[in-house]
Parts: sequence; C-alpha cells; structure tokens
Amino acid sequence: MKLLSTRTSTLGATFLEAVHAGLAPDGGLYVPEALPHFEDVPDLMKSGFATRSTEILHRLLGDEFPRAVIEDLARSAFTFPAPLVKVDDRISALELFHGPTLAFKDFGARFLARVLALGTGGRGRTVLTATSGDTGAAVASAFHGLPGVQVVVLYPAGRVSPLQERQFATCGGNVLALAVEGSFDDCQRLVKGAFEDAELVAELGLTSANSINIARLLAQTLYYFEAAAQADGEAPLVVSVPSGNFGNLTAGLWAQAMGAPIHAFVASTNANRVVPDYLDTGRYQPRPSVATLSNAMDVGSPSNWERIHALFKGDHDAMAAALRWGSCSDAETEATVVELDRAGYLADPHGAVAHRVLRANLRGGERGIFLATAHPAKFREALAPALGREIPLPKALGDLLSRPLLNEPLPADQAALKRRLS
Repeated sequence: MKLLSTRTSTLGATFLEAVHAGLAPDGGLYVPEALPHFEDVPDLMKSGFATRSTEILHRLLGDEFPRAVIEDLARSAFTFPAPLVKVDDRISALELFHGPTLAFKDFGARFLARVLALGTGGRGRTVLTATSGDTGAAVASAFHGLPGVQVVVLYPAGRVSPLQERQFATCGGNVLALAVEGSFDDCQRLVKGAFEDAELVAELGLTSANSINIARLLAQTLYYFEAAAQADGEAPLVVSVPSGNFGNLTAGLWAQAMGAPIHAFVASTNANRVVPDYLDTGRYQPRPSVATLSNAMDVGSPSNWERIHALFKGDHDAMAAALRWGSCSDAETEATVVELDRAGYLADPHGAVAHRVLRANLRGGERGIFLATAHPAKFREALAPALGREIPLPKALGDLLSRPLLNEPLPADQAALKRRLS
C-alpha cells in the first residue's frame, strides 16, 4: 500500500513509515494513493470477523508483511466481539464497546500497538496522543507496560468524564497523563505542533496514536464490513456515525469504497457543527469547541475532515450528495437516552446522538445502524438524573474508583509541552 500526504501528492510513504511518522512531513495526513475495490464481497461476508479481517488487511498490507504476521496482528488485536443489537424494527446498534477499555478506540489502538512493535530495531519511542475521552484510555491500555515505549496523553482538564479520566490517568509506569488547561482543540494543536518540531521528533522517536495515525483507521474499516455481514438483509443499509474528529467516518467511507455493502453514511454531531454547517453552506469554518454531554465529539477543528476532503477531491457537491448529516443538542441527547432506555436499550450520549440523527435521516425501505461507541456506564454521573436510576458499573470500571489520579497539569502552551517531554 502506497500512502500519500493530503497536502503534497508527491510525498509518499509505505504503511510502516507512515505509522511511525504519524503526520506527513508537510503536516498533512497520510491517505491511500488508491483503495482497492473487492469484487468478492459476498464471499467475504460469509467469513467470521477474524478471518475476514486478516484477508482484508492482507490485501492492503501484503506487500509489506507476510500473511502469517498479518494474521497474528489481527487475531491478537481483535479479541472481542462487535455485536449488532436490534433496537427496533428498522434500527440496530453496532456495539463497539466490548474491548478492554469499553470503547470503540480499542480496535484501532490495539492494532496500532502491535504494528509499532514490529521493526522498531530496539529504538525507544514516545507515543503522543490527544484525547477528548476514550482515545486516551484505549492507547494507555494498549501500550501500558510495553518495553521501550513512553505514552503521553494530553486531555482537556475537566472536560472528560471522571471514569474516562481514571482509565488513563491512574496507570502510571510508562503512561504520563497531562491535564491541559484548555479544550480538546488545544490538546490537538499541541500534538500537531510537537510533530512539526523536527528536533523533538528525532529526540523522542515521536509517533502518534490519534486517529491521524493511518493504522488506527485501517483497523476501524474492518468493523464496517462486520456490521454489513451481521445485517445480512435486502434493505439498503444506512450507518450513522457519531462524529467529532471524523476518523470513524473516514474509516467507514474507505470501507464503502472497498466494497462494504453500505448504502449511505450519516455524519452525526453534537453542538459542534463545523462539518454539518459546511455541508449546508459550502463554507468550512473551524471554531472553538463547545463542551457537551457527548464530550468525545467536542471538536471544533476536526483533523480527519482533511482526509474526507481528499477522498472527494475537495468537491463539496460530491460530499453533500454522498453524505447525510445532522446535529443534536444536549437536551435532545438526554431525551433520546431516556426514550431508548424506556424501549429497552441503554445508550451512551454519543450513541444517542447517532441514533437521533439517524432517525431523522432514514428513508423509506432502508435499514439503519448507529455506532454505539462507548459503554454507557462511563457517563453514569451525567445520565443518572435523567434516567432516575444509577447505571451499574462493570468491574473494569469499578476497580478504578479506588486508584489515585497520577496526572499533571499543563498550560496550553507549546513551549511548556516541549520542556515536559524533553
């Protein structure tokens, strides 16, 4: 697989080079030069998740890794299910929170960790990532205790749920949690600034575990094939993706381009409406993020929109024709959580946004799937008043309550981050 920068079409890299670099040298994001279209998708749909994932990854990466290595990567990374759960006669939830940190980020982070362990040559590395909630937990879990790797997680102080914070800020060891005095956009800006510092990149062997890293997105394409395989019906399939940094939607569009039988995608956001406003008006105007109940989507300048923009060659009309979209207020999110709970399905706030916007965009004769990206117990403090009851904690989360926070405060300042990392 040859990868190119979204900003300089002549700037290429192999998959492994792109994984280790994170960002392209010009600050762009790596994207496939060309995506293959699989002609045997009906046969692929008959395979189990692990077998199908190995086959797809082999077709993408077989020029760099032997099939046996790819099979080991897939089978050791994806050790948990992604069940499709019926919500009503037309809509189902693809539950992506059955991994070790109870969020969809486990798929990409665990695959990335195993890829980074290949061909390091014993060189120490620093994995730098920004999180608006679940990325930090998944990355910390995937890399915790891995020899020769230091993990640094930047997160907006006071803007992630207490349980999300405990998942990455209680690890210690090779995991450093930095509570940034600002928003997720500030955290993302600091990470990008670090990668633009050639001296720092060379000194630390810096790489990223955010969705700017191509390995995470390739792993995420796989559960879109799984969703279609489980749906296994005649009705056109419409998938609603709760979107903040837009990596998850990028992966879905790539899967669709490779032949995943998905009719349409819905870009579902909260009050951070940069992308819906662009699709409505043709004017792309990043702005400071707004704090919401669905905090992992609180992004005012989504990095991965650059990849979607590149996929459609910057053609706004083509994007608007290919996508459906909408947004959801906190009051609407809370009301949707309550409605779904009364109907027998407990959703987290991000899944509730995806469900509500899907419902508004689903057309006659179509079947809908929304991505349930995190376990609802992660948001128990916020949801309990509306539900009128407590959400039981899974043991994996309950065990965190007695562990002390090991975070450090950090100003939203590039020089301050460099001093702390050097």
